[in-house]
Amino acid sequence: MIQKKICMIGAFATGKTSLVARFVKSIYSDIYHSTVGVKIDKKSVKVGEQELNLILWDIHGEDEFQKVQMSYLRGASGYLLVVDGTRNYTLEKALCLQKKVETAIGKVPFILVLNKFDLTEDWEIEETTLNELIEQGWTIIKSSAKTGLGVEKAFLNLSEQMLAK
Repeated sequence: MIQKKICMIGAFATGKTSLVARFVKSIYSDIYHSTVGVKIDKKSVKVGEQELNLILWDIHGEDEFQKVQMSYLRGASGYLLVVDGTRNYTLEKALCLQKKVETAIGKVPFILVLNKFDLTEDWEIEETTLNELIEQGWTIIKSSAKTGLGVEKAFLNLSEQMLAK
């Protein structure tokens, strides 16, 4: 069985931990718990005929007080760049983080996960901005850890990209 490390990257409170909980345990909680450092989970998936053991590193969110430890990224085969669609600031932070991650570990597959899609009435991120990123070759998946929308798709799509590399 092949083992791949995936890191969850993004600003503070974008839903990284909730996405992992939904994917690994099929649960969602409205109770917010800030991740301190890194939390590691595992899940086995099947991509085509290939069994894959995913090691999920849920890294604390970056804000003005706490920077992502680039050492947490070592050995990552890919990452999910998580954005909260109700806060445009988190997309700006994600764009900066993507450059930092690429500098730290090189070009590895990643997906921009536009989370909290269940709150579209509070949406701040413009569709034109997303289209510009898609034109640059970015994969963007809209998700909701609360409803489960797009969660499995994001992890499986990234798994396919990592296996193809």
